[in-house]
Amino acid sequence: MKYFRKRCRAFLDERLQFTVPSVVAAIAGLLYIAAPRPVNAQATVSGHVGLRESGRKQSNDISSAFVWLVPLGFTDTKPNTVPKQTSIAMRTREFLPHISVVAAGGLVQFPNEDPFSHNVFSNSEIGRFDLGLYPRRKTRAAALLKPGVYAVYCNIHSRMSSFILAVPTRHVAQVDKNGRFEMRDVPLGEYEFHVWHERAPEQEVRIRIESAGTVMNLDLDARGYVPGPHLNKFGQVYPVTRADRY
Repeated sequence: MKYFRKRCRAFLDERLQFTVPSVVAAIAGLLYIAAPRPVNAQATVSGHVGLRESGRKQSNDISSAFVWLVPLGFTDTKPNTVPKQTSIAMRTREFLPHISVVAAGGLVQFPNEDPFSHNVFSNSEIGRFDLGLYPRRKTRAAALLKPGVYAVYCNIHSRMSSFILAVPTRHVAQVDKNGRFEMRDVPLGEYEFHVWHERAPEQEVRIRIESAGTVMNLDLDARGYVPGPHLNKFGQVYPVTRADRY
C-alpha cells in the first residue's frame, strides 16, 4: 500500500508540473488577444524658419514661406487633406492668391476676371504649360502632375507672377509672421523635410521623427536673391515699354 501511495503522489506531481505552466501560458495568451492593440504613434512637428537677407531693408514677409514633409519608405494611411483642385483668379493684373498649395497631380483653374485677355504659362522644368490667350469670363486649367514648385506668369503682363506648391503629402504648413509653424498627427518615421520661400532656394533635409514632439529650426538664405524681371514664354525679355493691348 505504501508503495502504491508513493507512485500516485509521483504521478500527480508530474501532471501538475506539466499542466500548471500550460494553463498560465494559455491564460496569458488569451489576455494578450483580448487586450486592445496600440494605435500608431503620432507626432507634432513644429519649429521656426528664418530668412537670411543681405544688408538691404528687411521685407518682413517670412509668412510667405511654407514647409512640408514627404514620407520615405512608407505610405501615410490617413487621407490627404490637401485640395486636389484650386483656383487662381486674374484680377487687376494680378494672380490672386500669389501663392497656392495643391495636391501633386491636382488641377489649377485660372479664371480671367479682368476686362482684357491674359496668357498664363509656366516654364518650370518639372512641368511646363501654356494656356494661350483668352478673354474675360473665360477659365482655363492646368494639371500639375509632378510634385514641386511651379512659377506661373502672364505672357502679356510682365509684373504678374504666382507660385504653386504641388505637394505629395498632407503634412504642409504655412509659416506665420513670426516664422513659426506646426504640423500635427504626423506618423513616426523617416521624411524629407522641405522648406521654401520665393526669394530663397528650396531646402530639403532628411529627418527621422522618433518622438511625439519634434522641433525643426532652419534658416533660408536669400542673400543671393536679385530682384529682376522674368522672361516671357519664349525665353525672351519682355518689351521695355509697351501699352497693354488686351
